[in-house]
Amino acid sequence: MPDSRELVQRVAQGIAASNKTSPTPRGQTEYRRKPATEAHVEALNQVFALFRLNYHNQYYAAYPSAEQLNQIKKLWLESLSDYPVEHILKGARHAIENSEYLPTLNRMLECCQQGLSDLGLPHPHDAYVEACRAASPKSAQSWSHPAVYLAGRDSDWFFLANNTERTSWPVFKAHYDQYCARVLRGETLEVPEPAALEKHAEAPLAREEQLARLQALRAKTGL
Repeated sequence: MPDSRELVQRVAQGIAASNKTSPTPRGQTEYRRKPATEAHVEALNQVFALFRLNYHNQYYAAYPSAEQLNQIKKLWLESLSDYPVEHILKGARHAIENSEYLPTLNRMLECCQQGLSDLGLPHPHDAYVEACRAASPKSAQSWSHPAVYLAGRDSDWFFLANNTERTSWPVFKAHYDQYCARVLRGETLEVPEPAALEKHAEAPLAREEQLARLQALRAKTGL
């Protein structure tokens, strides 16, 4: 059983490694993470409860005070907010089942990404970039996973093409998370057959109409 000093050092090393491990592949621009939802907060509390039960001595050695635990949770919440809640919980279970040591944040990020990869799902931001760059007709393209196409369609292709990443990324991610959750539950998604007269990219909308579409999408997604 590792001693307290070793455990604390391992946690610190995991935090440092996670700061160097970006889920965004090299060559892509940085993006703003979507703020964590209440569901993410609840999921993270469940994760730490599981850790406490399964790594009791290690847990209390690594997080000796409530103040330190809250700081750690805040860091984890910020770093894991890109992933659907179901994948965070699945990642925690995977970590527990495959290691006798208390997982670091870096290990949790690896487990969450592995969960997506095992199902053929790209990282959320990779999916967003794929959707934004796809040519028309959209349904005729070769998609890494149907969830990417479906999230792009539900976000509105025109909306994605005519708004900044700061505006469109949260909308896309909300839809993508929903489809990822459906895949995780065992549902098979499909891209519909290309429509005979599927529209190509349209001319940019007037600003007033863009704002109207944005408000409608926000009302629909709750963002």
